[in-house]
Amino acid sequence: MESRAKLLGHPIHPMLIVLPLGLFIAAVVFDAVYLWRGSPTFAIVAYWNIAAGIVGGLLAAVFGAIDWFAIPAGTRAK
Repeated sequence: MESRAKLLGHPIHPMLIVLPLGLFIAAVVFDAVYLWRGSPTFAIVAYWNIAAGIVGGLLAAVFGAIDWFAIPAGTRAK
């Protein structure tokens, strides 16, 4: 299936999902370091990683929905 949403010929959705995944993983790491060391700075960084991950995930979802609704009916993909 060909992606509908493209940037310079490359599909956008696969490019955008990587950043929120990395931010959520980093948030877990920063939370663990906060529990281990007790420094509130790590908890603040984890909070903002989660917030940015949600925003990035919503942005990726928009382009994923564009590709999803472009799948023709009656095919294996749908």
